[in-house]
Amino acid sequence: MKPTPATKRAASRRHVEPTEQDLAPNRKQNILLAAERLFAARGFHGVSIRDIAEEAGVPLALVGYYYGPKVELYHEIYRQRSGYIGERLQGLAQAQRSARPGHYLEEIVKAFVLPVLAVAANPDGRHFLRLLSRGMADHLEEDEPVIRELFDPLAHAFIDAMTAAVPAATRARIAWCYQFALGALLHHVIDERIERLSHGENRPGDGEAAGPLLVDFITHGIRGACGAPTH
Repeated sequence: MKPTPATKRAASRRHVEPTEQDLAPNRKQNILLAAERLFAARGFHGVSIRDIAEEAGVPLALVGYYYGPKVELYHEIYRQRSGYIGERLQGLAQAQRSARPGHYLEEIVKAFVLPVLAVAANPDGRHFLRLLSRGMADHLEEDEPVIRELFDPLAHAFIDAMTAAVPAATRARIAWCYQFALGALLHHVIDERIERLSHGENRPGDGEAAGPLLVDFITHGIRGACGAPTH
């Protein structure tokens, strides 16, 4: 029997609409993590919805069902990972309330660095940080809205605090220092050459060893560049 238009529509709905099995709780998270891995490795334009579905092991239609267009899924990755932004701001507030005399800038830098190293300690977290670094470096149109929404307020808060900690410097000069600090931090968490460069003595992602050194490096760099007291 030749299919009628109504039969074709019903068959199409059965093909597209997710089943109860498709809606298993881990499917949604699997899609997000698969997309994060692929975007980190290939960039936004190097990944298709089909690629994400195959990586996650889910039907193609399920990706759009949960997240809509690809750009919305891309932005959702940033939002799902934004908890560490709150941790950095909480650390900054704590530094502003109770930093020891002479250690204010150092405590600000700790709040800037240490939550990121905690994210980098997890393999999935490193995928996200690689994605973030790629987005900031490539300046893609797709990245701009979420960077303005989530990361510009964070940057302004830290620049304001650093300016208060180093009154000899202008805010404009501190903004340069913030950019340099961000570059050092992101490069550290995504680059894996350190084992080779150290002849095997250092391990990539070793936050316990590298974290205090990175905090000292950034703190003393800002002091040296901006004329802050060294005590």
